[in-house]
Amino acid sequence: MSNRLMALIFGLALGLSAVIAPAQEMGVTFGGLKADTSLPVEVKADTLAVDQVSGQASFTGNVLVVQGEMRLSADEVRVEYAKEAGKIARLHAKGKVLLVNATDAAEASEAVYTIDTGEVVMTGSVLLTQGQAAIRGQKLVIDLKSGTGRMEGGVTTTFVPGGN
Repeated sequence: MSNRLMALIFGLALGLSAVIAPAQEMGVTFGGLKADTSLPVEVKADTLAVDQVSGQASFTGNVLVVQGEMRLSADEVRVEYAKEAGKIARLHAKGKVLLVNATDAAEASEAVYTIDTGEVVMTGSVLLTQGQAAIRGQKLVIDLKSGTGRMEGGVTTTFVPGGN
């Protein structure tokens, strides 16, 4: 049995051990969502609107953000630039947000990706799938650099015993 699978099963077991009291927070591993945050970020969309005063750009319609193997799609992504010219500070995604990398996928209503720290905060009916396992909650915080994270708010887990 792989270390990742053992960690996932252990994490799920911890979440399920809170059956007596509703689970409110759960730590999980995100080996499939670990990413190299130093790679270039490419954004594709139907439309782009730029506001020079605020230093922001808004991409709308079929938005796809690609960084290495990681893919983030949404209805709209607002790019917040850092004070350094051309450097992205944060991506704010809204509407049908989907974050995919390797075998893991997470969906939510909204997400904020802080490039420098590699942190992604997903909110609003979050669903994380890892193979056949699924974890639901209201907020998912992922550290892409370490591949770790935390699900919060009415956490529910589903997994297939003996599955890979």
